[in-house]
Amino acid sequence: MSQGGRAMFKVISCLAYEHDYSFVVVAAIVCVMSSVMTVSLFDRARKLSAQARISWIILSGMAGGVAIWTTHFVAMLGFRIPMDHAFNPVLTIASLVIAIAFTAGGLHLATDGVKRVPSEIGGVVIGLGVAGMHFTGMAGLEVAGRIEWDPKLIAVSLWFALGLGAVTAHILARRSFRFSRLLAMATLVAAICTMHFTAMGAATLIPDPSVHVPSRMLSSEFLAVLVLATMAIIAGLALYVMDTRSQRELIDSFRHAALHDALTGLPNRAFLSANLPAMLERSRMAGMDAAVLMIDLDRFKEINDVHGHHTGDLLLQKLAERFSLLLGAGEMIARVGGDEFVAVKLHVRDKKEVDDFAGRLVACALEPLQQKGSILSVGASVGVGLYPRDCEDAEELIGAADLAMYRAKRSVGDKICYYEASMDEGRRERSALAIELRHAIMRNELELYYQPQFDVPAGRISGYEALLRWHHRERGTISPAEFIPIAEETGLIIPIGEWVLKTACAEVAGWGKPYKVAVNIASAQLTQADLPKIVHETLLATGLPASRLELEITEACIIEDRERALHVVRQLKALGVTIAMDDYGTGYSSLSTLQIFPFDKVKIDRSFVEGMTTDTASAAIVRATILLASDLRIAVLAEGVERQEQVDFLQAEGCTEIQGFFFGRPQPLPEIAEQVGRGESSVPPLTTPRAA
Repeated sequence: MSQGGRAMFKVISCLAYEHDYSFVVVAAIVCVMSSVMTVSLFDRARKLSAQARISWIILSGMAGGVAIWTTHFVAMLGFRIPMDHAFNPVLTIASLVIAIAFTAGGLHLATDGVKRVPSEIGGVVIGLGVAGMHFTGMAGLEVAGRIEWDPKLIAVSLWFALGLGAVTAHILARRSFRFSRLLAMATLVAAICTMHFTAMGAATLIPDPSVHVPSRMLSSEFLAVLVLATMAIIAGLALYVMDTRSQRELIDSFRHAALHDALTGLPNRAFLSANLPAMLERSRMAGMDAAVLMIDLDRFKEINDVHGHHTGDLLLQKLAERFSLLLGAGEMIARVGGDEFVAVKLHVRDKKEVDDFAGRLVACALEPLQQKGSILSVGASVGVGLYPRDCEDAEELIGAADLAMYRAKRSVGDKICYYEASMDEGRRERSALAIELRHAIMRNELELYYQPQFDVPAGRISGYEALLRWHHRERGTISPAEFIPIAEETGLIIPIGEWVLKTACAEVAGWGKPYKVAVNIASAQLTQADLPKIVHETLLATGLPASRLELEITEACIIEDRERALHVVRQLKALGVTIAMDDYGTGYSSLSTLQIFPFDKVKIDRSFVEGMTTDTASAAIVRATILLASDLRIAVLAEGVERQEQVDFLQAEGCTEIQGFFFGRPQPLPEIAEQVGRGESSVPPLTTPRAA
């Protein structure tokens, strides 16, 4: 038989005839279970940051070391030793320490714990730990005789330990296939078991009666108890740490989710509320100012409407990444709304630093994004509040920046605006008006005025537009331009709009002349699913024929939800009322809107009428609108007519209806009672002004 064959026979003989099978099976089970725990703990460690990883590497090393140590000594308990024997307590415990230390060190190297060291070196260190533990443990075996070693089998056992250890570390560090984790467990088990049984095959015990086993050694029974206790302690410790860590990670994940935006990953409003006061205080303690910037995206709504919300979300995510990359020391940004962000700059020495920061944010927002063949582009309006100059409270500072942002949004040129005290005064005034507007209907402070609309070919009144007025009991008459935007912002436009509709229909139903009445419908009203029902019930309750009611809507109302608006408009048309597009030319003014929506009338905005006799562009828009509407068989009404030359221009171009101060100012019902309630009114020719 060859030397290799004899060596292999010796190993097989050792395993088959010199071990109790039950202990071999237990050793294998212990080795597998401990290896599974080792790989699981190591896998968790790899997913953590370098600082948090150390404790898990140590725990994984303990599990791996115990796997090596318990496998060895459980197998040793099943090793049939035909002479008196015991175990040296110092070397037995030392072998456990060696196994744990080398395994932890090797796993640390395998996770790139030391730069420029291949992970396989970590596996070699683990293999050295397996070998070191085995031979230290064997050195602690006290027998009534001596042990002779086969150098070749020792070399083979070392090769198994180092080679399979390197393979294990390679798989753990560079997992790239489905069953790599299972394979890593298998190679670790193989490294431990093959090294142990090959090394045991290399040992030959020779009895010697002259050698006595020293007293105060560990008996096999005590060693068994020690092994079980060690396994229990390590398993319990691992489970406790894993459970504690899992709970901490779960709590941390909940805390992170509560303080960060789910779409972009940026901090959210809750994060600002919790952290901004302390951030501002740090700047104060450093003797410097801080700046809060409110950022609102321009044209973002159009992207959502045209390309869909999914594209809008992608744009926000990309923009959040860009914002994050441009942040420097003492700078942060949070998403606080749909397309609103709040940026903070700490340790501000002068205004130039804030200007530079705001400029970088605007430039970042302006950078186009290519998405599925489309170039998406938005802008940004930025409002700036300075701490502590403007406000000393964090929430008030955000409010100040918000006011400045709205000023920037309304500005034609400058998109970066700093907070001023006058803005706050305006906000308080608007808030006071909003509170009082809630009680305006109940106090009978609202009244309808009526402005005549003239039929140009017939030369007579064709109808009236109902216009809302607010007679405040202390402030006097408040302009609609002042309170209508407040009503729209606060949602009061819905009950107020319903009051206007019902009041206008009730008053016009009592007129002796069958004039039509035009009532404005706000965007919020058009989105109401029950608007057609409200109109229908109002017509039934007041007795006004549907043909005498005209509802005016703007294209801005339609663009918010085109399909829904079309459905509502068709329902209204089915009632018999007429539909007019108000303020034509100031919004999107797309030709498809006129083609798709069943409009009966188009109202040219006063801004074009005012300049049509002096501005070629305005004149061209008016002509084109009249011509287009004529081809589509839609009536045209020009608003804001105040001069004779405007009347002449519109008559020459074929405009069908005119409305403006030239023929009559808006008046309350008592002022026009005779005109609308008795016979045919005497209407002057179009060349003579009704009112100046």
